[in-house]
Amino acid sequence: MTGIISAMQEEIQALLNKLQNISTTTKGMRTYYTGTLFDKKVVLVFSRWGKVASAVTTTQLINDFNIDEIIFTGVAGAIKPTLNIGDIVIGKKLFQYDMNASPLFEPFEIPLLNRKFLETKDAEKLIRATNKFLNSYASYINPKEAESFNITLPKVIYEDIASGDQFISDVDKIKHLNNILPTAFCVEMEGAAVAQVCFEYKVPFSIIRIISDKANSNATIDFPKFANSIASNYALGILKNYFD
Repeated sequence: MTGIISAMQEEIQALLNKLQNISTTTKGMRTYYTGTLFDKKVVLVFSRWGKVASAVTTTQLINDFNIDEIIFTGVAGAIKPTLNIGDIVIGKKLFQYDMNASPLFEPFEIPLLNRKFLETKDAEKLIRATNKFLNSYASYINPKEAESFNITLPKVIYEDIASGDQFISDVDKIKHLNNILPTAFCVEMEGAAVAQVCFEYKVPFSIIRIISDKANSNATIDFPKFANSIASNYALGILKNYFD
């Protein structure tokens, strides 16, 4: 069974709309939707924002359901100029950029795990699925909706991601992140926490991030609208191809 997590329900609403044979379980103020999605048994849940919220959700998901893998999908802010709104980052290495227990440990090192980052599972299948989605983009994304968010010629990359409990909307903070984590391409608030829980429980995981903004002073877009009309349908198209 595959566990699918997002920080906002809007980010997986299109998947919920396709879910069949639904049963629900509510624990810890979260609803877990079990059912069949594209002939695969899945559990869908939105975790709420932040590392603690996503770690709690991931732990509950692993302990209460027979999970073979976890996929986190949602939006992120670009911190590299080569990324544009609507692009997709498939996570490679996940860093907690606000983890700093120095001088006892090196910056970013997770105490007792002896790791500065955690790696996702082999992404080849997910990247193929994403490219198939991009090849049939207009089947999932309304062109007028894409135009309203200035999305043109979206692409997929397989790169590192930085996670922390801040919403980044400042150019100086972007420069700081580029300096301390030069390999990270986007920033968000959950991925590395999901990665740590999955690593400790030995559950394979993947991270899909749709670029919603460039983490600068223009980052105040209508997130619920972007999540519902763009990110949610990205997840639908990507995972349909992934499960096929």
